[in-house]
Amino acid sequence: MNDARERILDATLRLIGEKGIGAVTNRSVATAAGVSLGTLTYHFANQTDLLRESLNRFVDAEIDRITAIVLNLADAGLAPDQAAEEVERTIAALTNATEHVANLELHLHASRDPEMRVAAIRSVDAYDRLALVVLEGLGVPDPARYAPTVVALLYGLAVRRLATGDASGTGTADALRLLLQGALAGS
Repeated sequence: MNDARERILDATLRLIGEKGIGAVTNRSVATAAGVSLGTLTYHFANQTDLLRESLNRFVDAEIDRITAIVLNLADAGLAPDQAAEEVERTIAALTNATEHVANLELHLHASRDPEMRVAAIRSVDAYDRLALVVLEGLGVPDPARYAPTVVALLYGLAVRRLATGDASGTGTADALRLLLQGALAGS
């Protein structure tokens, strides 16, 4: 990826995470990225393109990161209780709250902007697929039925953590364990 383009996308995510989508103006992004306004508009014709590409970039990086975690969990052959504990430890290790705030802001923005919705749907679909792999590995019957619920649970807990400033992820394992026990009991 072009270095200027990458800096622009990084700056956009950082601005959204720190100040909200309203802070994303061509001038503020160009200044934060250390590029000229002309460079910004060369790479992104409008705000929708900039926001959509920012979300896509975050999602691509997040999918790569989570896929590595999922593969490690699958290779470890963990029981559901152990997997729930590992998910909580992984969440507690997340250090870039600003990017996660930006991700959630962009998803909310997509609810009001149909042009952004494609990127948000792609993101949620990717999380659902990853949850499906984990649930299959844990032997959950009908994992496709429960994958969206797991994703919704983790999204909701992310909002709670970000809103309260609790970076520990406390309660994630308990919530996930409860959901897994219910799914496994249904078999």
